[in-house]
Order: sequence, then C-alpha cells, then structure tokens
Amino acid sequence: MIIGTREEYLDIIHNGTLVGVSPTQVMLHGPTKLLVDTYHWHSPKTGIVASYSPKEMDVHDHFGIFRGVDQVESFAQATIVSCATFLECRKNNCTPDELKDKFIPAFISIGNVNFHYYLELGDTFICMGHITFYKWRQMVCDGRIYKVPKGLNLDEYFKDFTDERLLNYDISKDFKLVAELSGITGRAILIELFKKAE
Repeated sequence: MIIGTREEYLDIIHNGTLVGVSPTQVMLHGPTKLLVDTYHWHSPKTGIVASYSPKEMDVHDHFGIFRGVDQVESFAQATIVSCATFLECRKNNCTPDELKDKFIPAFISIGNVNFHYYLELGDTFICMGHITFYKWRQMVCDGRIYKVPKGLNLDEYFKDFTDERLLNYDISKDFKLVAELSGITGRAILIELFKKAE
C-alpha cells in the first residue's frame, strides 16, 4: 500500500500497524541499502514479523550467499528501525518523512548473534523480533531469522498471529532457523549531532 496523504499516515500510526505499508515509506534507507521487503505482522508495543528476499546485488562477490552481517542489518531494519520509527511518529504525531528531518537512526550495540544456517539468492527469510526495551528514543530487540518454506504465502500465514506466538516463536517446523539475535540496539540521534561532526 502506498500512503498518499499525511492524514492517511497519521491514521495508520495512531490506529493501525505497519502491515500493508511499504518499507520504503517508513525507512530512510535508499534502494541499495534497504533490506526489508514486506511487513507481515506488527504489534506496535510487542514486535514485528517482516520478510526479505536477497537480491543479485546483495550476494555479488560473495559466492551467491547473503552475508551474516547483512542478516543482522536486515533484522535491525525490520525491528528496531521500523518499530521505533512507528512509535516515535505516534509520540510526535508526525510522519516518517517529518521524523527524518529531526533524527537519524543509529546502531548502538549488538548483543549475541548465533548463526545456524545460511541464506542465498532465491531464498526468502523472515525476521521475527520482539521489543525488550523502548525509552528515550532507544529500542532493544531480540529475535530470530528463519528461512521461509518455498511457496508459502506469508501474509496469509501470519494474518492471525498473536503476541504470545511471537514471544514463543510459535511457527511451523517447516521454517528453518537461520540465526538467533539478542540485544540489537538502536537509537534515534538528533540530526544536529551528526552535523556537528562535519
């Protein structure tokens, strides 16, 4: 869904979720750095399920494999960037475009990351992240990355998903665990602080 007006944005931010919203309308990242394709489930104060399918440029010069560091970046974009942007917009009664005039999302720290499997061109994976802390424009998420079974309709699969199922990673065994992540932390930094460094 492409959101056309400020009023539509604010209605979604105050009364809805990110499901159906294009990640390009939420995040600052340009097309070569955006590593989220679709939001499939979102509970604003609990967490999110989003998917991505690695593109040719993502695996170029890396044996056709989607790098682990890009998996972490994709998880961060799907969770701490998307969820915090949504909540900050709700708090400030503004759109993501208006928010980006004040703040830049920044990685603060990464806790533990354990890889169990790999991803390659042609795969689709989901990032399942739950919010463990959110205060002072800082968010921390834990979660997992799973490879999606071929041919599965993710929108249909997650349409009746719940907070409890997210927290328990209650999904079909047909999903293959790729990575477990904890303490993925980001903060919205005042844009003036970046400009001071110039």
